[in-house]
Amino acid sequence: MISRSDGAMDERARELRARIRDVPNFPKPGILFRDLTPLLGHGPSLRTCVSWLAERISPHRPDLIVAIESRGFIFGAPVAAALGLGFAPVRKPGKLPWRTHRQSYALEYGTDALEMHADAIPAGTRIAIVDDLLATGGTAAATAQLVRAQQAQIVAVAFVVELTALGGRARLTDGAIEALIQY
Repeated sequence: MISRSDGAMDERARELRARIRDVPNFPKPGILFRDLTPLLGHGPSLRTCVSWLAERISPHRPDLIVAIESRGFIFGAPVAAALGLGFAPVRKPGKLPWRTHRQSYALEYGTDALEMHADAIPAGTRIAIVDDLLATGGTAAATAQLVRAQQAQIVAVAFVVELTALGGRARLTDGAIEALIQY
């Protein structure tokens, strides 16, 4: 949980956390899924979330926002617009129409891959990566590898929710890690 210096929970965190639904045993038994769709369906909370992400990312002075398919797009594109920055999508294979770079990554049950347009990021660009949730960190780490392959600098990686017990933060080695809510 993100707290103010006086130890009280930030009112924004309280507002957003109240809109996140716990779904037990999804997508498989033993998993507690943190469902952000109620937050998305509540305009004031969505606005709070986007503005707070922009506030946390702005001090890192990115030139471009990179967001991860698909829920990362929901937050990354409006953050980019709020900051007056461009937006580059990272997608599952076969979804982008131009030449791409691909990065495979391990899942607990196999492998997956992500792609980004080969010309999405000019070398030397300062990047903030945005996604909805940090769990094990595999997707965010693969995205970071795609960004580094284009010779860009990752200045921040930002999430609405971080599941701290899964240790995903340890897999991210570039830039500041910003999470609005921690479980």
